Amino acid sequence: MVLMHTPVCDFDLACPDFELPGVDGQLHSKQSCMGELGLLVMFICNHCPYVKAIQARLVRDAKTLIENGVGVVAISANDPNDYPEDSFESMQRVAEVEGYPFPYLFDESQAVAKSFDAICTPDFFGYNAEGGLQYRGRLDESGREPAAADVRRELVEAMLQVAETGKGPAEQTPSMGCSIKWKSQ
Repeated sequence: MVLMHTPVCDFDLACPDFELPGVDGQLHSKQSCMGELGLLVMFICNHCPYVKAIQARLVRDAKTLIENGVGVVAISANDPNDYPEDSFESMQRVAEVEGYPFPYLFDESQAVAKSFDAICTPDFFGYNAEGGLQYRGRLDESGREPAAADVRRELVEAMLQVAETGKGPAEQTPSMGCSIKWKSQ
């Protein structure tokens, strides 16, 4: 497992288009996932300890954002041949057990993850209503273990600011997690 940190936010970078199958049996696109006031795209997976440490917070924070007009979607791009826990069937089970209130999509070709320049799980991309990148930071202080219950909800605060003003915070702390498990060429 290689620990990675996300790069600094490239403000106003356009959200790439995507259309991927979800664990719900439907195809989902950028347009279908976009909320009235923005979109949060999360690259996650099932096996990463950094994602496992924040599962409950992902669900809680996604509900908050959805209630405030921000669409939320999660994408898994890991190679399930090398990481069977990240298979589509496992994604379906995790989404059900965790009660994901957002579409959970499978990027089998890994083309979408590459178009976003996603590097780790979790990797968060927060867009305003015009589709310009405004947040590329962490959920909160959690790492391989959940942070204290009362820590600042950095992602939620940033995305609520984006929903209200169209602009993300100037100061953002990078997310960290396991590298995306790319297919061998």
